[in-house]
Amino acid sequence: MRKGSILIKGGTVVNRGQRRVADLLIEDGFITRVEGSIDRRVDREIDASGCLVLPGVIDDQVHFREPGLTHKANIGSEARAAVAGGTTSFMEMPNTKPSTLTQLLLDEKYRIGANTSVANYSFYMGASNDNLDEALRTDPASVCGLKIFMGSSTGNMLVDNERTLETLFSQIPLLIATHCEDEETIRRNAAAARERYGDHIPVQEHPNIRSAAGCLKSSSLAIELARRHNARLHILHISTADEVGLFRNDIPLEEKRITAEVCVHHLTFNADDYDRLGNRIKCNPAIKAEHHRAALLPALLDDRFDVVATDHAPHTAAEKAQEDYFQAPGGLPLVQHSLDLMMRLEQQGLISVEKIVEKMCHAPAVCFQIDRRGYLDEGMWADVVIYDPATTWTVAPENILYHVGWSPLEGMTLRGRVRETIVSGQLAYADGRVRDEVRGERLAFRR
Repeated sequence: MRKGSILIKGGTVVNRGQRRVADLLIEDGFITRVEGSIDRRVDREIDASGCLVLPGVIDDQVHFREPGLTHKANIGSEARAAVAGGTTSFMEMPNTKPSTLTQLLLDEKYRIGANTSVANYSFYMGASNDNLDEALRTDPASVCGLKIFMGSSTGNMLVDNERTLETLFSQIPLLIATHCEDEETIRRNAAAARERYGDHIPVQEHPNIRSAAGCLKSSSLAIELARRHNARLHILHISTADEVGLFRNDIPLEEKRITAEVCVHHLTFNADDYDRLGNRIKCNPAIKAEHHRAALLPALLDDRFDVVATDHAPHTAAEKAQEDYFQAPGGLPLVQHSLDLMMRLEQQGLISVEKIVEKMCHAPAVCFQIDRRGYLDEGMWADVVIYDPATTWTVAPENILYHVGWSPLEGMTLRGRVRETIVSGQLAYADGRVRDEVRGERLAFRR
């Protein structure tokens, strides 16, 4: 598909901690000029007056459920939701069915992405106690990372063998992304809850079962392993005040060997919201008490946490409505609304637009060493979001693009909305519609 040329006129360009009113020229997929005024004949001109012009969001943690779980989602459907919300690139997790534990299965996901994704894409290789040889064959230049579940997971992806962990941390040459919850702690807490409540455990017990102590124990182990072997470690979805002190902010992000991610739902909700939303906000690691939520944003602002993501993990409404605590799955759909939730914090005076861009666009590109993404610099791939701060709208089923058709944000009124999204130089979302003919690019890595 020919990418052509696009000229974005008169928007407020936010890039590298600064903002300025400027024009931005896109040619053949790349940003070629960013200047105060550009006069050029192009295939398409977009008037961005009064709007913010942002780099496309890079989400380093999503679950798009394909293959095997496509009644919940698929790569094509969730990529559509992503671009409607300003996410132009995603990195998708391996706990599908079957789990992505071989190079053959990994290649198949890349084939699906190339055929169906309107957003740019990459896929994690999965780790288990039994696939060490396959994991070691992963190409660092073409895959975002290796995912290790150091806590409960679906399928056979829990890695709890000490020898396997030592080998992975000592020999894997690419970024290791970890889900950190201690399995023994979870089982002990679950047994205590069952003894107290029998078969009627309320969802309000979720943060007690998947406790802060379990998170801290597992994160501490991952960091110990990474330091011992000088591994490149990225700990996903930090959810507790207890873990903040594990991370440092005294060196630049480019020099960090251990980095951390925080997710939009842990910044938005606290344990009191279970009374209102129930299983709709049940996720792993759990949304916890307010003092935990309150500690997360300051750690993001002072750079102990490096990246904002979603852990987008859709389940059907029927699956979430199950009354049995152990049957109702953890996870919630968020990739369409992550930028909206962060801009909501900006409107409350809690974070700047420049910091949002740093943590959702620049920092993921730096952390994962993504080639020519994450910035609005000349020579970069043109992943661009035009965001209208004046639009007010309400999240409702008719504007939700997730395959499952629901969101825990339903009924929430938001100020500001993505107006256009450009993916690798192609207009992928405009006029409230995803352009299904657009295809994203496979992400490449400078390693």
